[in-house]
Amino acid sequence: MTMTVNATDTTARPALGAHLPTSSELAERVQALLPLIDANAPYADEVGELAPDVVAAFHRDGLFKMWVPKELGGSELLPLQSLDVLALTSYADASAGWVQMAACLSIGTGAAFLGQGAVDEMFTEDRYPVIAGQGTRPGTAVPTDGGYLVTGSWSFASGLKHGSHIHTLAIITTTGEPRIFVVPVANAELLWDSWDVMGLRGTGSIDYHIDGAFVPEEYSHFAFTEQPKRGGVVYRIGIIGFAEICHSGWAIGVGRRLLDELAELAAGKTGRPGSQTDSDAFQTRFAEAEATYRAARALVYEAWTDAQATIERGDPLSLRQNTLIRLALGHITSSLLRVANEVYLLAGTTGLRRGTIQRLVRDVHAGTQHITSGPGMWQACGRELLGLAEGKKWVLLDLVDP
Repeated sequence: MTMTVNATDTTARPALGAHLPTSSELAERVQALLPLIDANAPYADEVGELAPDVVAAFHRDGLFKMWVPKELGGSELLPLQSLDVLALTSYADASAGWVQMAACLSIGTGAAFLGQGAVDEMFTEDRYPVIAGQGTRPGTAVPTDGGYLVTGSWSFASGLKHGSHIHTLAIITTTGEPRIFVVPVANAELLWDSWDVMGLRGTGSIDYHIDGAFVPEEYSHFAFTEQPKRGGVVYRIGIIGFAEICHSGWAIGVGRRLLDELAELAAGKTGRPGSQTDSDAFQTRFAEAEATYRAARALVYEAWTDAQATIERGDPLSLRQNTLIRLALGHITSSLLRVANEVYLLAGTTGLRRGTIQRLVRDVHAGTQHITSGPGMWQACGRELLGLAEGKKWVLLDLVDP
């Protein structure tokens, strides 16, 4: 069994994450954790879950409370600060960044949207929940006295091995309303060995099954709500807005790490007989990959800078703003895939062998399968950008009638 690694057991490179900004106190805490997260990334990849020391540090330093309202002791970060935090964690380990973003989405929106009774029980002075789960492929919810009986089978519950509760989507059988339900882990069957995949192995994104579990009304909310019961204006972006931030921040961090790894590899080989790093072709292709990454990153920050200004004024995002944050995510995701493939080829046999570059390339090929950057999103963005969606609104990844 591979052992976890303490931060004191490894000498981190001084420049680890140096190209990424730290725009909040939480980002500074993440920056300090980069050596620990980085050192334990091989453990997560081999064992299929984050190392215990990493999870403990996430709890201790409040990384799981990034989007918990301030009134409940969280950071309640705005989008731009959130992008920076997620990029840092993902830079250290793509799986750790993925677990953080998935958990923070479920924990933060639960804290903002669930009923008061649920929040009073789950969020206390000495503890808070780690909520993981699945917001697509809904189950069913049968109304009963005081709540619902929820049944279904779901996949891709990133971070569930570290969770106390499950965030899951189900459709009310009598009305067709989609709702998010928060269920204690003890009320579900976890399929512990169901995550056998090429990349993002450390997320432990296992399958789970729920069979008629009773969920009180206060432990559920309308899936597409943008009206928080507590917290500030950031929660008006709804679950999908947080998801767009999640996957964009993840791609920013992983892309930067891939390019930094290749640059370090090239620096160690420069001047060696037979090395390709001194060639015009290698240097040109690296520059092109760097430009691809930076352009995609710039679009993400441009879209969210404009969106955040609107949010801070207390106004809803426009149809075009919602299009652009989706477009920016799709673009940086596809750009990340191109960068990863180029880094792999330029790294030669180093990319083939077990190590950081190989693991990151596998992680990218897993992360780019996510539905948020699928073909339907691109088609819908193109439709709106062409002016063919007048009177429509975005619901998740589709343009629909209001």
